Amino acid sequence: MREATGYAPGRVNLIGEHTDYNDGLVLPIALELGVTVRAGERDDDLVRLGTDADVGPGAVSYRIGHETPDRSWGDRVRGITAALRDRGIAIGGFTAEIASDLPAGAGLGSSAALAVAVLRALGDLFDLGFGDRDLVDLANAVENGPFVGARAGLLDQLASVYGRPDAGLRIDLRDRSTVMIPLPSDLELAVIDSGTRHAHATSGYNRRRAECEEAGRHLGVASLRDLEGREIFSIIERLVPPLDRRVRHVLTENERVRETVAALQAGDLPRVGTLLDESHRSLRDDYEVSTAELDRLVAVARSDPEVLGARLVGGGFGGSIIALTRRGRALQAAHRVVNEYRGGRLVAVVP
Repeated sequence: MREATGYAPGRVNLIGEHTDYNDGLVLPIALELGVTVRAGERDDDLVRLGTDADVGPGAVSYRIGHETPDRSWGDRVRGITAALRDRGIAIGGFTAEIASDLPAGAGLGSSAALAVAVLRALGDLFDLGFGDRDLVDLANAVENGPFVGARAGLLDQLASVYGRPDAGLRIDLRDRSTVMIPLPSDLELAVIDSGTRHAHATSGYNRRRAECEEAGRHLGVASLRDLEGREIFSIIERLVPPLDRRVRHVLTENERVRETVAALQAGDLPRVGTLLDESHRSLRDDYEVSTAELDRLVAVARSDPEVLGARLVGGGFGGSIIALTRRGRALQAAHRVVNEYRGGRLVAVVP
């Protein structure tokens, strides 16, 4: 029987949160943590999955063509095989062992990494000939489809497929264009998991996207990106709360991505830190996706003398933060932050 292996990394988004589904700008960095899928072909239509990740259940099985959601992590794989069938792509049964050193639900793109890794393994196992764009589109379709139901943008899938751990990937979601932004040699990020969890499909994530779409309808634009170049106050005064705040976040966050790119290119880490702080305040006050735990963790990080800036990362409603320091200082700063916060853990130091 044939075997194949697929791997995909998670990501930390330096800045540009909740902008991707508004045709906006994002700046992720791939992590050196990810998901590995080792798949083997079967001679029937059965799918058997096992994982060492800290999720339940540890094993999942179903038959191709009989995918039924059960609200477990296995729904993402069910969604993949159902999506392939819907597209007329025939595959047989398989076994897959899924190994991950990427924490689930921590705002680090674990769902996209799982989907991309599974698709890479199945693509090789069944000679499906997937290109990078196919991986992005299929993984995103599954995330948005009936088996998962999170109305997510393309940030996580694009970062998992195209990202690198030694550079920022500036993505313009209007046309999917990408530019690698080298990181200054003295930049370091601590990625700290708060220990609190979210589920995009059942949290306020989908509601935030719906609010952006409602604001666009009120303003007569297909996307909030179409509002760029207009004076923000004149835009938001036409909207009722909380739509005014949602639009303000998206427009100012796009500008913060541009300013962060410029600051990175100039090697101005204090300016990058200020922009991270501003992003967190906007996510907390205008987009309202932070939590008391995330706010406290960010405050603890900002009180450390080595931290230049900090913010929640990912969709919010739990998960992780990033703290910016100069090279060689993130590890000790993160240990001090975790000790004072009295919970959570250091996930990674980037790069």
